[in-house]
Amino acid sequence: MLFKKLLLCLCLLAPGLTIGQNLVKMKAGMVAGVDQIGLPIALERGFFEKWGLDVTISRPYATGVDALNSLQAGENDMLQVGVPMIGAVLRGIDLVALGNYSGSAHKMGGDATIALIAGSTSGIVKGDLKTLKGKKIAASFGTINHLYVLGLLEKAGLTPADVTLVNTPPPDMTVALLAKGIDAFACWDPVPIIALKDVPGAVEIIRGGDIISYVGFNVALRPWVEKNGATIEKFLAAVSEADQWMRANPKAAAQVATRWIPGLKQDVAEAAMQFNIQQADRRLSINNYKALWAAQDRLNRLGILKASFDVNKHIEPKHMLKVMKENPKLFSDLPAIPANVMIAPGYVFKP
Repeated sequence: MLFKKLLLCLCLLAPGLTIGQNLVKMKAGMVAGVDQIGLPIALERGFFEKWGLDVTISRPYATGVDALNSLQAGENDMLQVGVPMIGAVLRGIDLVALGNYSGSAHKMGGDATIALIAGSTSGIVKGDLKTLKGKKIAASFGTINHLYVLGLLEKAGLTPADVTLVNTPPPDMTVALLAKGIDAFACWDPVPIIALKDVPGAVEIIRGGDIISYVGFNVALRPWVEKNGATIEKFLAAVSEADQWMRANPKAAAQVATRWIPGLKQDVAEAAMQFNIQQADRRLSINNYKALWAAQDRLNRLGILKASFDVNKHIEPKHMLKVMKENPKLFSDLPAIPANVMIAPGYVFKP
């Protein structure tokens, strides 16, 4: 009788579970960025188990490109990835975006987790992006930080030909700046915050600024998506609950980040988390379709891409919309999605 009462209490605390439920196994991957920490929070806080899942998380990858390679190799069922999705789809990888890991459903813009950091002798002036001209700038090609640099150049009236872009993985950016092998770099947290601490005289030229609309999706391969609708909904509910906990407990969430991102210290994690919680919104709206389309459009306009795809074919909102409808409390602390950008199953985006 005591055992049954205990089970009943657990189920009341965890509405996603039923007595005697078997946990569904799945594998998920993440990149070593603070904006990805909702995933391990869902594991450590028991939200996956609460919603009926047994999730194994792969080691953090350096970039989304590396993470996508793991998906193709069958190492993961689901990833958190952004701009690299575009190049992957154009190479014939049939990816489907199912929800956000970072971004905004209630507004366009949202790039607070990215910053441009310059060396003390670079000649790049805070508040004057035109001083980027002629400089050597590091970015990870094909990722969100690359897109951010391109957006900064456009804002300054410059083109990629006006600078030297250096393809650099995030773990190497601080060292490159310290060695003066580059004048500046753009990256997601925690790399900018680490550089400001470790590189004497380093300057944050700009952080965020709504230069781009953040592209950060939970993605999976279409054959897996078509067979695992219920699992997807459990996953999205669990990470949505993790995000809500993170927004309410940023210091504790930062502590989780230190356990998952190699070398990350608590003070750096806490600083980064203050930016991350501004973008922790799993919901989908027209704004997220626009963000993916705008990223692709910019890459085409600048000649970096020579082809494009229909974003409608690579975003499937029905699972996230179901979670939003059935579990509104998971999003009750977020700004409401304006009526003019709400979507329903079957929505078709038109640029």
